[in-house]
Amino acid sequence: MSELVARTGRQQQRYEDGYRLIAGCIPFKYRNSEDGDDSPEKVVEVLMINSTSGPGLLFPKGGWENDETAEEAAEREAMEEAGVRGDLVHYLGCYPFKSKTLQDESSPEGLCRAAMYALHVKEELESWPEKSHRERSWLSIPEATGCCRHVWMREALEEGFSKWYANGMISTLPSKDSPNSP
Repeated sequence: MSELVARTGRQQQRYEDGYRLIAGCIPFKYRNSEDGDDSPEKVVEVLMINSTSGPGLLFPKGGWENDETAEEAAEREAMEEAGVRGDLVHYLGCYPFKSKTLQDESSPEGLCRAAMYALHVKEELESWPEKSHRERSWLSIPEATGCCRHVWMREALEEGFSKWYANGMISTLPSKDSPNSP
């Protein structure tokens, strides 16, 4: 088995109108909850990871590169940063933000635009590229809302994921197993 390695560097980064393009996801899984009656209710938990540059928790995200789609970048970041694989099932929206740590010659003001997705986790890896400096935390949606380090991630959770959850979590992206998938 080959060792999983994280991509590094910014040579392949995508930029558009002065914004660095980012892709990320809100990984989730179902946990059965017994409410005391005979009908188990599906409870959703979301996965957050610790920040490597300060307090608070984050959703996996990172640069969208020239040789991949936004969806592929979101899946890659989930594997590299959080050690999870699964199916992207819904596009949550595009969230602009300003980063103090992502300033460079292509985006001197650190402007970023993040395409965020819901990722239904199918596999939690025992080993992943950033395991040595990342910890995973499975949280309820209210817990995650209170732990988000960045306002834009909280907005993706509240305005994107939570609304989608409230509307029945209907998959809007094609399954990898469908005949129309590449």
